[in-house]
Amino acid sequence: MLFPAPRPWNRFTPVHDAWWAQARKVHGERDGTRALIEVLLLNRHLAHEHVVAGLATALRAGALTADAVALEARKAAQAEDEPVIGTSAPQMPGERPATVTSLHEWRLAHLPPDTRPLPSVTPYDQLLRRRRASGSDHHEGEAQ
Repeated sequence: MLFPAPRPWNRFTPVHDAWWAQARKVHGERDGTRALIEVLLLNRHLAHEHVVAGLATALRAGALTADAVALEARKAAQAEDEPVIGTSAPQMPGERPATVTSLHEWRLAHLPPDTRPLPSVTPYDQLLRRRRASGSDHHEGEAQ
């Protein structure tokens, strides 16, 4: 009789199973499993408890990507030091609210301010003037 392979250190929790099942349902067997592998690799850099918290939050919010789990796991790690404010996600009755921040929004919020001057479009205006002066029947704003 074949027995299922033991999960390493009994650290594959029911939250892992639930997230993986949803990821396979949404992304397909292959891509859902690849996403789980990426999540499991997060344990190299983050505490197991934070990864599980990230999985739970991402699952409640319906965020079934490894990036979402990574972001939520990092937020869980930060929460020990400082409170993190995020966007509220819809919640089921009786569940704690889940917050998921877009990775793009998070990166933009952590960028230094851009102090460069706005680019000038003057050279392009000169090209338009040259084109009109060459006798073209095309007028500015019309399709060719």
